[in-house]
Amino acid sequence: MAHLLLAVIYLAFISLGLPDSLMGSAWPTMYTQFHVPLAFAGIVQIIITAGTVVSALLSDRLTYHLGAAKVTLISVVMTAAALFGFSVSPNFWVLCLVAIPYGLGAGAIDAALNNYVALHYSGSVMNWLHAMWGVGTVVSPAIMSYALNQQHRWQNGYLYVSLIQSIIAFIVLLSIPLWVNRSKARSDTNVDLAGHEQIQPRGLMSTLRLDMAREVLFMFFCYCAVESTAMLWSSSYVVFSRGLEKSSAAQWAMFFFIGMTVGRIVSGFVAAKMNDMQLIQAGIILAIMGIIIIIPLHTPQYVTACGLVIMGLGSAPIYPSIIHSTPRIFGEENSQAMVGVQMASAYIGSLIAPPVFGLIAQLSSVLAFPYYALAFYGVVAVMFGVVKHRLKTATYETHMR
Repeated sequence: MAHLLLAVIYLAFISLGLPDSLMGSAWPTMYTQFHVPLAFAGIVQIIITAGTVVSALLSDRLTYHLGAAKVTLISVVMTAAALFGFSVSPNFWVLCLVAIPYGLGAGAIDAALNNYVALHYSGSVMNWLHAMWGVGTVVSPAIMSYALNQQHRWQNGYLYVSLIQSIIAFIVLLSIPLWVNRSKARSDTNVDLAGHEQIQPRGLMSTLRLDMAREVLFMFFCYCAVESTAMLWSSSYVVFSRGLEKSSAAQWAMFFFIGMTVGRIVSGFVAAKMNDMQLIQAGIILAIMGIIIIIPLHTPQYVTACGLVIMGLGSAPIYPSIIHSTPRIFGEENSQAMVGVQMASAYIGSLIAPPVFGLIAQLSSVLAFPYYALAFYGVVAVMFGVVKHRLKTATYETHMR
């Protein structure tokens, strides 16, 4: 039964990734039909991100009152309804209205599932869980491409993904008894899950006062800043630094995503031999190496491709390993609150960093991309060093008592 529940959780995380890359595929067609500027995609993205941040911060209370299974079910249903709303939106402003439940659904499920897996499963499962998100982000553009090329209607792309989400929601509904059984099994092993469920949710300020909370949140913010900036600007960097055609550069930029997806699959196997701290450290080193490789302007193209792949490989284990280590660092009783704040920090970093780099690129050059990424990774490395030192100190003091 545990394996069946895990399959449902993987499926739910695929559903989380499905909408994330859908709008990027459809917007070049959507904005012309809505008669709005190309830049208005940013308005929709801000609404979605704001809703995601709000629901992530509320995830502790929602999970306390409803449980992870029901939060997951409600979130998938909300996302399915929002995607259907996208498919029938008559104008841009209705699209903005529908974006509200879209964002609210995404944040709650992200925090609830991440914490549930961190509490109940191994680091390997956590890395594979995030690989499933990558699967969702790959599948949805293919669906939208079919809708645009074969049926000439972006609305159908959203409708198809909405139907897929509805099917996943039905599967999650059927699986709810498995979640209950899993919780009972865990409480029977004398792990304090029952006690954890009775603890009142923490407030935001109380969570921020936890030891090492700010360092971990800085890590999340800066890591996601690099990831989102790479998603948006790595293609442009390749065009300007290597003189490639735009169509070719778009394919080359995918090397970062390939590295990340493959890296998370591989990290799932490596996690059986390495702990979370070791995976994070190895990831930071690899990612910085990849960034350094893409800096020189006169290297062969295959070297740039390797650099982007290495950057993605290094980035792969950082996010899931930080989340998986949360119950250990902050305690199981604080993990849901902390994961929710971590998700909010990640979304804010993803929202702020790409447009800030856009301003930098406009004032100087897109060639600043690797230096921008290095600056953020420098903060990640420093914050990781602080957390690692404090954990060692805490462990030493515990042994001395």
